[in-house]
Amino acid sequence: MYIADVDAANTPARLMDISSYISGYVDGEGCFTVSFSPRTKLRTGWEVRPSFSVSQNADRAEVLAAIRDYFECGGFRPDRSDKTLKYEVRDLASLLAKVIPHFERYPLMSSKRRDFEKFAAICKMLERRAHLNREGLREIASLAVDDELVWKATLSVG
Repeated sequence: MYIADVDAANTPARLMDISSYISGYVDGEGCFTVSFSPRTKLRTGWEVRPSFSVSQNADRAEVLAAIRDYFECGGFRPDRSDKTLKYEVRDLASLLAKVIPHFERYPLMSSKRRDFEKFAAICKMLERRAHLNREGLREIASLAVDDELVWKATLSVG
């Protein structure tokens, strides 16, 4: 099933408390990630990119469509590593304005809550532009590595 074939407005999820449903769903299927990529043209030599994502088999894409419609941001892409469809928000402004406030109001119940709290702290540090100096980058890396939010690249901040 392709995402274009999904009518999220007519799913059973629309008949319930969608905010709590999304938090519960993300608690099981979601991911908060911070990637570090070397970029020689940047002041610190590293690009820091936060990402919130939820994966699901393509035949259950209506759930991802409902989540996208709720947050009103992000997009879809196939995840070739496990042959699923992924809803992802990578835009810092959307993460700060829509995704983070949702999970602060409707908190996760599992240990993933700690991942989210570190992720939110990192996003707020990025908003303050802390990643543009070595001290701030070290602090962001320390939070991400401590919580295993890091994806991609070996980080070495001199």
